[in-house]
Amino acid sequence: MIRIVAVGRIKEPGFVLAQEEYAKRLQRYSRLEIIEVDDEPVPSGDRQRQAVKMREGERLLRRLRAPASAGRDCLLVALDSRGDQFTSEALAAWLDQHQAPDGRHGELAFMLGGTLGLSPAVLAQADLRLSLSSLTLPHQLARVVLLEQLYRAFRILRREPYHY
Repeated sequence: MIRIVAVGRIKEPGFVLAQEEYAKRLQRYSRLEIIEVDDEPVPSGDRQRQAVKMREGERLLRRLRAPASAGRDCLLVALDSRGDQFTSEALAAWLDQHQAPDGRHGELAFMLGGTLGLSPAVLAQADLRLSLSSLTLPHQLARVVLLEQLYRAFRILRREPYHY
């Protein structure tokens, strides 16, 4: 099972449609759950921004511990611009290793921060910090890119046409 736990809701119609499309495509390969937690307006001061990031991180971690994941072994992946970058093939290999049929990890949870990123508490608990790009992506677009890359990874693993 793949869980995406994200700060904020996707509001732009194009991003909503893209998320729905890739979520539908992924259902063929894995159960998928997308959980959204409330975001907050970005304040002007650094101290206030850190407080917002901490509160958003607490909401993410609380949802990760929700009853849906109780009793399961969960691998936590934090999306972080300073994280490891993979090629699509390398992500597919990583997914294959950690989403093994032997149940090594019953669940993969991808954590996405809001405008301010992820809190240090979330990053500290991550088993992997994953960067989707050296470029800065809006968090709503990052979610769509993540879904597309997960779909691509499953297609690569099954040697199905999509990635050339």
